[in-house]
Amino acid sequence: MVLEIAQIEVKAGHEAAFEAGVAQAAALFRRAQGCRGMELQRSVEVPTRYRLMVQWETLENHTVDFRESADFPAWRALVSEHFAAPPQVEHTVLAVQGF
Repeated sequence: MVLEIAQIEVKAGHEAAFEAGVAQAAALFRRAQGCRGMELQRSVEVPTRYRLMVQWETLENHTVDFRESADFPAWRALVSEHFAAPPQVEHTVLAVQGF
């Protein structure tokens, strides 16, 4: 399992619209090949900062299958107007399971 973590800074005042766009995009992720779940977390200290976390079976499910699908531009169309800066994306794998 690969966890995509995208830190997204949105324009002040766009928080509700961004969250609505992500909620609408959940269907795109649900049908994406190898996608096992997604969630959006909002920073308490910096309310315009979000972390989108998407669970993928493989790295390629995100970087190839999803990004080359018609759903990727649909995802960006729903949310990109709210971005204050390009998202910072990284992929992680579980190193230690605490409990």
